[in-house]
Formats: sequence, C-alpha cells, structure tokens
Amino acid sequence: MISHTAYFGDGVKTFTLTDSVIKELQHKTDLGIGALFLRMTASQFRVADIVEIIRLGLIGGGTSPADAQRLVDTYAVDRPFDETFPLALDILDARWSG
Repeated sequence: MISHTAYFGDGVKTFTLTDSVIKELQHKTDLGIGALFLRMTASQFRVADIVEIIRLGLIGGGTSPADAQRLVDTYAVDRPFDETFPLALDILDARWSG
C-alpha cells in the first residue's frame, strides 16, 4: 500500500503520493523524488519540503486542494518539526517502501 493514514489536524487523514502529485512535488521542491527522499532521511530538509509533502499527500489521498491548503496552513506551518517531520517522512516512506 502506498498510502499512509494518520491523525492530522482535525481527524484521521489518508496521505498518498500518487504519480501526478509526485510530479508537482518535484516541481515545488526542485528535486527528483529520490533526491528528496535522501534529503529527508538525512534530516537536510527545508521547511517547504515538509509542508509540500503533507499538502500533496493529502491531495493524493482524496482531500480537495483547498482543504489540503487550509489544513497545512493551520496544522503544519509554524509548528514544531517533531510534529511535522515524522509525518512527512512517513508519507514519503509509504510510497518508497509500500
């Protein structure tokens, strides 16, 4: 399964990095998915990496783009990294490892 399910914001959400959202993630981060995965696992991430992985994972999991943006603006931006980084890494790992 390439999806990750976790509590985020106001409830349990499904996060999926589909091929189409991976293309957008690569565009937003200016990195290939493999390079982004390596950067994240080496803890060399940018704040935008975390936010975009979560936002696009929500969209790939079926959340509308507007709701995904609202959720990350409320629950991922200006939050401690120990709340957001593990989620972003779990979302990436679900696609990487299945």
